[in-house]
Amino acid sequence: MDKQLQTLQTNLETAAQRTDAEGIEFWFARDLQGPLGYARWENFQTAINRAIDSCEASGHGASDHFRGVTKMIELGKGGQRPVDDFMLTRYACYLIAQNGDARKPEIAFAQSYFAIQTRKQELIEDRMRLQARLEARDRLKESEKALSQNIYERGVDDAGFGRIRSQGDKALFGGHTTQAMKDRFGIVKNRALADFLPTLTIAAKNLATEITNHNVERDNLQGERAITGEHVQNNESVRAMLGQRGIKPEKLAAEEDLKKLERRVKSEEKKLAKQTQT
Repeated sequence: MDKQLQTLQTNLETAAQRTDAEGIEFWFARDLQGPLGYARWENFQTAINRAIDSCEASGHGASDHFRGVTKMIELGKGGQRPVDDFMLTRYACYLIAQNGDARKPEIAFAQSYFAIQTRKQELIEDRMRLQARLEARDRLKESEKALSQNIYERGVDDAGFGRIRSQGDKALFGGHTTQAMKDRFGIVKNRALADFLPTLTIAAKNLATEITNHNVERDNLQGERAITGEHVQNNESVRAMLGQRGIKPEKLAAEEDLKKLERRVKSEEKKLAKQTQT
């Protein structure tokens, strides 16, 4: 990065970024006016107004990203006067850069800068969602593995474990079998349903399985029939609990394949790292 670009980046990064009472980051427009190459507020307002129009045209609420405020500025001899300003989200900053005077080198750089910063934030959010689903999926794998081992000692083989798990799914999904849910989501036969479920549903399956594990050991349940009845009852109980909050697991939309999502996030993180270095 040459010296001019370093200077532009420093100017943007030192523009005062703050966080509001809800923890949402924002910038004051007047703090960005100079770093974006505008000497006059009236000219910068033109770019802001165009950005607001773009925001509304894209279907986003302008008031969510451009919040008009009044600030007091210091005058000579200790005096103050009010001036109009805007609290801007990162997306608002991006739109202002896109709608600014592209002849200004500051605007041209800011267009790339805020596009990258916005994508960084999106990737952070993707990574957080991915991590939550991965952790939930790993917990379910562990609890199902423990159940498989637990019931093997009580006379149930692998085929029996598959039937018990299938009956549990049927209870959780309101009568829909595992295969029916796969068909609904377009999942191929050799892939696990849980790899396409939202975090909430994975956690629900795990809770029911953990309860089954606990009760099988506590009550020393023996044989497929008794353990199936226990697992079905636990899934029905979890379903009833969700139902009290207006949630039907079979109605929740499928999410992106966990394996595919993990590959995509890693790939996009690598691409973004290369963009940041250039």
